[in-house]
Amino acid sequence: MAQMEKLLPVINKLQDVFNTIGQDPLDLPQIVVVGSQSAGKSSVLESIVGRDFLPRGSGIVTRRPLVLQLIYLPVPESKGKAAGLSREPGVEWGEFLHKPSEMFYDFDKIREEIERETDRMTGSNKGISSVPINLKIYSPHVLNLTLVDLPGITKVPVGDQPPDIEVQIRRMVRTYIERPNAIILAITAGNTDIANSDALQLAREVDPEGERTVGVITKIDIMDKGTDALELLAGRVIPLKLGFVGVVNRSQHDIMTKKSIRDALRNEQEYFSSHQIYRTIASRCGTGFLAKQLNKILIHHIRDCLPELKVKVSRMMAETQTELMAYGDPLYDTKSSQGALLLQIITRFSANYRDAIDGKLTDLSVNELYGGARVNYIFNEIFARCLDRINPVEGLTGDDIRTAIRNATGPKAALFIPEESFELLVKQQITRLEEPSLACVELVYEELQRIVAQLETKELMRFANLRERVVDVVGNLLNKYRTPSREMIQHLVAIELAFVNTNHPDFIGGDGAITKILERMSQAQMDKDKAGQQAGQVPKNPQNPQVPPRAGGPQQPASQHAQMAAPPPVPPQPQQSQQPPAGDYGQQAGFFNMFFGGRAGPQKPNQPDSFGAAPDPRQQQSAPRQQPGSRPGPYGMQSSQMSGRADKLDQVPVSIKPATMPSDKENFETELIKTLLLSYYGIVRKNMKDSVPKSIMHFLVNRSKETIQNELVASLYKEELFEELLEESSQIAKRRNACKTMLDVLRRANEILTEVRDFQVPT
Repeated sequence: MAQMEKLLPVINKLQDVFNTIGQDPLDLPQIVVVGSQSAGKSSVLESIVGRDFLPRGSGIVTRRPLVLQLIYLPVPESKGKAAGLSREPGVEWGEFLHKPSEMFYDFDKIREEIERETDRMTGSNKGISSVPINLKIYSPHVLNLTLVDLPGITKVPVGDQPPDIEVQIRRMVRTYIERPNAIILAITAGNTDIANSDALQLAREVDPEGERTVGVITKIDIMDKGTDALELLAGRVIPLKLGFVGVVNRSQHDIMTKKSIRDALRNEQEYFSSHQIYRTIASRCGTGFLAKQLNKILIHHIRDCLPELKVKVSRMMAETQTELMAYGDPLYDTKSSQGALLLQIITRFSANYRDAIDGKLTDLSVNELYGGARVNYIFNEIFARCLDRINPVEGLTGDDIRTAIRNATGPKAALFIPEESFELLVKQQITRLEEPSLACVELVYEELQRIVAQLETKELMRFANLRERVVDVVGNLLNKYRTPSREMIQHLVAIELAFVNTNHPDFIGGDGAITKILERMSQAQMDKDKAGQQAGQVPKNPQNPQVPPRAGGPQQPASQHAQMAAPPPVPPQPQQSQQPPAGDYGQQAGFFNMFFGGRAGPQKPNQPDSFGAAPDPRQQQSAPRQQPGSRPGPYGMQSSQMSGRADKLDQVPVSIKPATMPSDKENFETELIKTLLLSYYGIVRKNMKDSVPKSIMHFLVNRSKETIQNELVASLYKEELFEELLEESSQIAKRRNACKTMLDVLRRANEILTEVRDFQVPT
């Protein structure tokens, strides 16, 4: 037990150490006294100490928490034998933490100091405060204990107490008793109903199993006649693991007549030993037994908590040291030292910026992309997918293509597709790639600014002025490199527009495009024939049986079409001496008809065209009806009989559009242009997907990485700016000082806990 007694002074030292900073981050083991107003808390504490030292009066008296440390002080044998007295002046005294250099030998002075310190914080009109008063009492008549006396729970506010005084007191009590290392000393008056005990109610809220609650029943001697607390003290009413203890307090008459606590303790023991009911448990009742029990409980509790306290102190030391390093060292007064500090901050910030882009930061997040990984996401997921979604023929109708072809031919009718029309159309589509490419530059620019904003909180939080200047300098630097990046993107688009390379190895070319179109048309006709065979129909082409009819609808009689348009008379042609066989006539006629514009043989308007496709009935319905004496023009216009004269020319329309129903040649030319356009656009898109990220990396990302440190040094490393840039925030200075104080306290606490290693704690 002697070895165990060494543990309590260790906790007392720790309390003293942490009281210097006004907080207890370790949750040290202690006994918390809880009870209703006038339940006898102060009398119990005075009986344990053996002295009158607590304020007394009507209403709420304890208005601030009182941390009471009882320290056993053995009396020297010489003094004890010579004097023969139990108490001598100088043997017992008290010390307050707020007056460390003053020793109070008069316990009445201790009471007055408690009242004076309470009024200083809360006023003289019954106000309360959660700021504790720390008092040490050295005496040879006490056991080593640490108790916290809290204000009694009251219901009705008095004086200048707020209306919610009960709520405030309960909240204060809970902050102490809800700590896992706190032993709850729940005091209840014996002359009240135990079911209405505020102390036991609060204890059960935070300790429902009753594992760290000690019940104390006061005023047992004034219980109603015919009642007793035997069942309660035996633990058969409310089970508590640490049990109940009954005590007898001094009455108000005893206090007024100055009855000594020693005499009161003697009378208390006589009461229990002579009582008819309590004499069987007299050895487990009384203030003396309560003090010994609390000492034993507290020491064993400290023993159980000690390993956890050591681990917690070590962890807090490491965390505080890390936080202190983040705030940096205090500034020096010389210009050279300030310049060195500024260069160190700039170098570290520049290195972190480069590492953030290259993915070399040590504290990279595992929950989301960061830095250069986000830039890569912009290139491959946002920019590339946007280009893939662009349809090169979107918004480009067949009429647009036919108009471009006819405009490129000029006044002559071209035998083949003019190359100028293809270049015109493909350049229009290439221009569409410029906007998303420039938008990619802006996204990367914003991402680099985001990196700078995230880095500033780590390296520049000490100096507000320096942080603002660094952000401005880096922002101007990124903006300076954004301009050549945008210009390079515009040059890339201009390069593609400057020369349409139809000899590119990946370009499909004219032969490939024609082959692809014919294959597609053949496949479509085969699918239609297969569907017709399943329906029991045999397709026929009256002009060329080998070429199936066009997939545009069923055949219509020639007479029906003749009513709509009367073709002009065709003079008889002389018979050629050599004509192709009947089986090859339609195929050759269709091919040459497309590219030479003539008719190789008679073909009615309602008959299939040279590709075996019949005109669409919907197009026939939408075509203007021709009147007798008029004929269709190449642009779908009709000659009208104005003023009854057929030899009068029509006026040229303001806007001329191609004919509503395209010819076979125009259909083929449209498909050919689309195929060539898709092929060449794919080449340009591939080039842009590769060149745009390279340009942005070269002109914006890499250049900013390479020059950020030089730019910061050139803009900020000036002696006349040192004082302004390195002006430290007052909050940072306060936090650094608080961290230093806490680190010193934790080191002292670690040294105190290390003393426990000198002896083994019995289990």
